[in-house]
Amino acid sequence: MVIKEGDFIELDYTGKLKEDSAVFDTTDEKLAKEAGIYSKNMAYGPVIICVGKGQILKGLERKFIGKKEGKFSVDLLPEEGFGKKNAGLIELIPNKKFIENKIQPVIGLQVNIDGALGIVRREGGGRILVDFNHPLSGREITYDINIKRMVTDKKEQISGLLSILIKIKPVEIKIEKDEAIITLKQELPKKISEHMKKEICDIIKLKKVDFKKAEESAGKKDSSDKKNSEQEPEQ
Repeated sequence: MVIKEGDFIELDYTGKLKEDSAVFDTTDEKLAKEAGIYSKNMAYGPVIICVGKGQILKGLERKFIGKKEGKFSVDLLPEEGFGKKNAGLIELIPNKKFIENKIQPVIGLQVNIDGALGIVRREGGGRILVDFNHPLSGREITYDINIKRMVTDKKEQISGLLSILIKIKPVEIKIEKDEAIITLKQELPKKISEHMKKEICDIIKLKKVDFKKAEESAGKKDSSDKKNSEQEPEQ
């Protein structure tokens, strides 16, 4: 089946610099470790996305349309990937700004200046040159893609959206008459909850979505009941 915008697909991917094949992103845990980019906070393995919804690079998403399941590679120009280098985002920052934030500027250091992330490109003197462009801006990149399957089950689609948008795996999903109840381990902040409800309804075509927090496990409840029973006085 040919992929079109709005379809859900499960895929693995690996992003590399075209110039030297250096891996900068991957869903393969073993490859991430070999490339020195492994993160313990990253959930490795296939991801589920809705094509055309901006859940990965838009330039990459467009390459999926018209494709079928299977493996292929795509090359992306800077404007299709992380953007062209913008000279306006390279700034000279007064050294006192670094002193105030107790930062020792060294070339290559990623810094947060007034909420914006940048890379120190030159240090010394009274001002420090900081590049606020994306670290991969201006670079041509290649993605190795493996589209494993189309995803049509709505529960899988919801789980995929939650995983890729807010990095949360649901405990349980129930769907009845175009209404979904999603059980999570934690309670979502109100703004995030309302946003996710709207996203899920719009993308998966549901009438209503509700979140609820999971109750304590039965094991904990049984343990509590046993403890209370032991404390009861003999008749």
